[in-house]
Amino acid sequence: MAELTYRDAVARGIAQEMARDPDVIFFGEDIAKAGGVFKTTVGLLDQFGPKRVRDTPISEQAILGAAMGAAMTGLKPIAEIMFSDFFAVCFDYIANEFPKSRYMSDGQLKCPLVVRTANGAGSRFGAQHSQSVENWAMMIPGLKVVAPSSPRDVVGLLAAAVRDPDPVIFFEHKSLYAIKGEVPEGEIVDTLGTAKIIRRGKDATILALALMVPRALEAAERLKAEHGIDCEVVDVRSLVPLDTHTILGSVARTHRVFTVEENPRLCGWGAEIVSIIADEAFYELDGPPVRITTPHIPLPAADVMEDVVLPTVDRIADTVRRSLQG
Repeated sequence: MAELTYRDAVARGIAQEMARDPDVIFFGEDIAKAGGVFKTTVGLLDQFGPKRVRDTPISEQAILGAAMGAAMTGLKPIAEIMFSDFFAVCFDYIANEFPKSRYMSDGQLKCPLVVRTANGAGSRFGAQHSQSVENWAMMIPGLKVVAPSSPRDVVGLLAAAVRDPDPVIFFEHKSLYAIKGEVPEGEIVDTLGTAKIIRRGKDATILALALMVPRALEAAERLKAEHGIDCEVVDVRSLVPLDTHTILGSVARTHRVFTVEENPRLCGWGAEIVSIIADEAFYELDGPPVRITTPHIPLPAADVMEDVVLPTVDRIADTVRRSLQG
């Protein structure tokens, strides 16, 4: 068992799949010689060479166009878009092109590619470099969408994404890159569409994703220690496919549910999950579902203001306590 940072786990996950399959290639801006702007790809150029690890021009459209062409002709590309905000620049590929290629060709064309990107706030990069845009991706038919919260899950979910026959958007949270966690030796492969219960509890279910997972876990520990409220924390991990079995099973045990979302409140992923719970587990609920979110505003760059708008441990704990205690 090795202890790795989240950023080092990215490099390990890519290396695992490139070593296993010579058809896996990797390209993006500054990912080769520089080792990535967030230092997530250090050593890959030396290990796999310039034919399989390539720097690209600063053109998100070119990156995804090349990835789609490579995927359709038999390769398995991993393409990096430096900041998830830049999906707006190449959204035609994300929304119209590779998600629909297999469907529109009646299965004659496959598009097995992974788009890696740095997502989320906490680094004071401002409104155009700090957004949490997983809800942009999950609304598009034909895409699979994952967002790991730990180094171990980075490796396992990245392997699952590379091996999947369809396009996968892989959101890495930039504020998690420095965290450390234990990662087993040897090959690690997870299954897309699986959530993970990381804390058992009986009084409420807290659903969280990416950076919000450690915050939800800390809030749950505080609620137990200070108020005797025992919360179950579920790391959603995969938005498409969505593990409704685990989510609905947890709600059936605790009878209350809270979502903790970094994306803006309007049309956030939690709204979709709450809708599913209302359809399929309404009579299991002892109270209304509660969404803890970022407001529907552009993200500020100032540290104090950014910290105010994001869901914090204090806000999560206080919202759960007030909701349960009336």
